[in-house]
Amino acid sequence: MSQHPCSFRYWPTWSGLGLLWCLSRLPWPWQLVIGRWIGKLFCRFSPRRRHIVATNLSLCFPELTAAAREDILQEQFSSLGIGVMEMAMSWWGSERRLKGLTRLDGLEHLHRALAQGKGVILLSAHFTTLEIGGRLLSMQSPFHVMYRPHKNAAFESVLQAARTRHFRKAISRGDLRGMLGSLKENIPVWYAPDQDHGREQSIFVPFFGIKTAAITGTSRLARISKAPVVPFFQTRLPGAQGYQLTLYPALEGFPGDSIEADTCRISAIIETRVREQPGQYLWAHRRFKTRPEGEPGVYD
Repeated sequence: MSQHPCSFRYWPTWSGLGLLWCLSRLPWPWQLVIGRWIGKLFCRFSPRRRHIVATNLSLCFPELTAAAREDILQEQFSSLGIGVMEMAMSWWGSERRLKGLTRLDGLEHLHRALAQGKGVILLSAHFTTLEIGGRLLSMQSPFHVMYRPHKNAAFESVLQAARTRHFRKAISRGDLRGMLGSLKENIPVWYAPDQDHGREQSIFVPFFGIKTAAITGTSRLARISKAPVVPFFQTRLPGAQGYQLTLYPALEGFPGDSIEADTCRISAIIETRVREQPGQYLWAHRRFKTRPEGEPGVYD
């Protein structure tokens, strides 16, 4: 069957994308309300994802009461729904409109790191605000992004066009040469290493006190390229206030004595940011899918 994005099989996708484009024209407070309703529907009609979120929260926050974890779960699904609207806004929203939603701290850290001439690894993580955070930062300083190609050809064509338009270049996750090429040109590359990519590409390091499969790419890329690593995270502010973007000073002494120690350090940085805004992290991902030899699965 044809995989062309305009083939008949993708008409439902194009209809959904057309509806998203229309919704992205609405006032931002309205989009937030719609996003929350999308999240409520997702929570109600996706028991599998609800189970994944609940399992992750019980593993990572055993000290909280069941009611407190349920509050985070509800915020998570609201964040997922709002994330759909943020994705549309990041693809099709005008710079004039988006600038009014942006609060930025720490841009001087990125400029200072770029002055070394080795590029910059922009260390991020998979929060539900990932798309909008990247778009907002791109309006302040250009950079390239690493991304995973989508299996749906229609969705992928729109995604690739949007990311290329706003980020200059979108680099496929497995394209190490492309990423190193960008760094060699002294261009920052946005990199989020906090998903489970299987046993072969990972080592096990603590994340919320749990042995978690973590890729070692941040350490390896920094060793090869000599590029400084600048953490970058974003927060969705209450109400319709917009977003706080924060760039932190480049990591000192990184890479360190071992890839394992470096990977533990990256995991700890991400955990700290997640604890600050647990409801906005992407708990719907099976972060603990890959287990050490002999340990049972956690999502069964």
